[in-house]
Amino acid sequence: MEERTRAYLRGRFRDYYRRVDVELPPGAEAREWGYIPWTSGPDTTMVRHKSVLDIGNVQEFLQRERPRHVYFSGGYYDDPGARTMGEKGWRGADVVFDIDADHLPQITPGEDSYAEMLEAGKQALLKLLDFLERDFGFTDVQCVFSGGRGYHAHVRDERVRKLDRQERREIVDYVRGNGIELDALSEKQMVGGRRLKNPVEKKTLPTDGGWGRRVNDYVNDYVDDLREMDDDEARLRLQTFDGVGEGRANAILNVVEDRREEIRQGNIELGGAYIKLVRQLLGEAVDEYNAPIDEPVTTDTNRLIRFPGTLHGGSGLRVLRLDESELEAFDPLVDAVPDTFVGHDITVEVTANRTVELRGETLTVEPGVVSIPEYAGIYLMARGWAEKAKE
Repeated sequence: MEERTRAYLRGRFRDYYRRVDVELPPGAEAREWGYIPWTSGPDTTMVRHKSVLDIGNVQEFLQRERPRHVYFSGGYYDDPGARTMGEKGWRGADVVFDIDADHLPQITPGEDSYAEMLEAGKQALLKLLDFLERDFGFTDVQCVFSGGRGYHAHVRDERVRKLDRQERREIVDYVRGNGIELDALSEKQMVGGRRLKNPVEKKTLPTDGGWGRRVNDYVNDYVDDLREMDDDEARLRLQTFDGVGEGRANAILNVVEDRREEIRQGNIELGGAYIKLVRQLLGEAVDEYNAPIDEPVTTDTNRLIRFPGTLHGGSGLRVLRLDESELEAFDPLVDAVPDTFVGHDITVEVTANRTVELRGETLTVEPGVVSIPEYAGIYLMARGWAEKAKE
């Protein structure tokens, strides 16, 4: 990035910070703070081990330093400005989750658009919230659009602050579905027979919550799909599973037809062929329902995370705090564009064909010096795809 480009971005970031009021996170004085300035050269240098006392008034700091990226710690410390982690005096930490859209299993960078990646990231966040709220019972969860490739979630429940790395690892394994086995999920329950008479104790999947509910829902959706097919089509579909030939496929179809209510109740003791099917559907259910988080972020009790209200130096978009009620309607490529950068054009020099999807429009930019909306120009420059043209 040329100095002219850095100078322009520094100036416009400062203009943004002059127009907004940022809200500090809870316990700001006990958190470590860090930032990345607009330094020259190919590398970025993190300035960290700062406290609010070191920084001073955060609003004034942002206007004065107009940093490229700004972070605070999930951890709380006695002395957050100490130079080593051992000297800080760790008190505890929020449990923080990061969803990185270009690392999602269904996304292929270079093929899927930025908008498609971010929409997949939002859907992954909704899966995560289902775990945090329905399974763990957390009520104090703060959602954040990162301004770049995804979303963050902060759990600030005081009950989790003292969890160590291994205990946080267990949370990670649960929401990722790591190591889930059918025998561990199932439990003995009283289940009715074909006519719901003479109930007997059977091994079942729980239907009231947790991974048992998710797997049972997946199995029932699959069974409903089978019941909508003709027998030949259903039989062929079942034979795509390992170890399921025509005989086992017929056995499964008999169970699906005759024992539908027991399947709804979660009963899995409906013959060897059916259990074999459920074991394989479990793996598909984990793929469907797990929350694809960046695992090291959650296990790290000293992690720095982006400060909502600031700008992302790799996109020029806002890092936004979101209410859960806003998520479905939230469009990051519209809602996170700063108003400061809207309403006038600038000239930039682009080195290759680029596509910008912002404010509900798709802009295709060809190589050369072009005049485009400032928000698009800042996005291209922040991404390293353009330089500020000489006036």
